[in-house]
Amino acid sequence: MNPHSGMTVYRIDGTQVNRIIEQPKKRWTTNDWILLAMASLSIIFLAVFAYAPLYGLVLAFQAGDGYLNILTAINNAPFVGLANFRDFLTDPDFRTIMENTLGLNILQLLINFPAPIIFAILMSELLHDRFKKTVQTVTFFPHFISWVIFGGIFLTLLDYDTGIVNTLLVDIGIIKNPVDILGGEQYFWWLIVITSIIKGLGWGSVIYVAAISGIPNDLYEAAKMDGANRFQKIVHITIPSIAPTIVLFFILSIAGLLNNGIEHLWVFQNANNITRSEVLDTFIYKYGIPQWRYSYATAIGMMKSIIAMFLLIGSNTALKKITGKGIY
Repeated sequence: MNPHSGMTVYRIDGTQVNRIIEQPKKRWTTNDWILLAMASLSIIFLAVFAYAPLYGLVLAFQAGDGYLNILTAINNAPFVGLANFRDFLTDPDFRTIMENTLGLNILQLLINFPAPIIFAILMSELLHDRFKKTVQTVTFFPHFISWVIFGGIFLTLLDYDTGIVNTLLVDIGIIKNPVDILGGEQYFWWLIVITSIIKGLGWGSVIYVAAISGIPNDLYEAAKMDGANRFQKIVHITIPSIAPTIVLFFILSIAGLLNNGIEHLWVFQNANNITRSEVLDTFIYKYGIPQWRYSYATAIGMMKSIIAMFLLIGSNTALKKITGKGIY
């Protein structure tokens, strides 16, 4: 019996004769239907929230602003070509918005991207399991708190008049007078960077902790026999082993250079820091929803997606030539 072909083989006078055995059809069980239903939910989710909205991209080329019904705007609004894109590129606030978007994201890329990697490496070096689990629990917890609540905590702590941070800094003599951290535009970017690290450090390190745990222990034992210290093991074993994971997330981070996340910035944005806090995401929301400028907002969002695609392709190509690793 040939297990791969499902055939019975006979030999007659040196020749080979095959007889095909028909395999009985498998009947679907309850578990099969359950798995199909679970897989179908993800397909339905993508169809409704990822592919169906693509139909609305035609608004970017129409004069659909001011319509009460978006479907009516899509079907009836007149075609205006690239007018919406031109309006945004010639907007007086265009330069400021792009500077804030790119500046804040590049700063986060330089600081927030390596932070989970360093934290995961430090966690892997901890020998006390109970202490390690405690640190993981404490650092994971902020991820599950919404930005409205988490940001509200910082708004209370950093308040100019009643915030405990200003009171503590004045009492210990670091500053003489309270600092308007929430209203000072010069502090806004650092406020976003620090709060995002606190909230996402633990959760962001999960994938790197998993990658480190998959490294064969034999490599560390061999390095120890060769006289390598802990730092040398990290440099020559840990980092090279998780390099594909680092490259993957670095490429995705570069592709998302125009995405800030409106919920984070919206909590801390106010009239005093608007010149440093207005980014593409908040700008799209303000014009797209409250002012009913659907076509204008769609054009900006479409431009973001096109730029992100080129950033993804360019960063993947560059890193593949440099490191030999990439997404595809």
